[in-house]
Amino acid sequence: QVQLVESGGGLVQAGGSLRLSCAVSRRTSANYALGWFRQAPGKAREFVAAITWIGGSTYYADSVKGRFTVSRDNVKSTVHLQMNSVRPEDAAVYYCAARAPPIKTLTEFYDSWGQGTQVIVTA
Repeated sequence: QVQLVESGGGLVQAGGSLRLSCAVSRRTSANYALGWFRQAPGKAREFVAAITWIGGSTYYADSVKGRFTVSRDNVKSTVHLQMNSVRPEDAAVYYCAARAPPIKTLTEFYDSWGQGTQVIVTA
């Protein structure tokens, strides 16, 4: 299994930016689809964005398209989620998840999960 550790969460002002990171412990020859999900209090966990480790194909939820960017650093074995123009509705616990490709948007298709990192959006 892949081990995932998120970091970078915290307070961000509405309209501001924040970068989340996910450290990926993986077999170097393996390809993965790395997804970012989020869960706000009282709501279901929802897909945000994903990237394939080999090839770098990306996919975004409509709610974050044009504001968030997912990227990977092969040398540091890390996936990032750059959050720009943050909105109050972006506040949630953000999770990193992994599965074999292709990218999927439903949580049940992902095998490995990180512990999450919280994003709080202030007015």
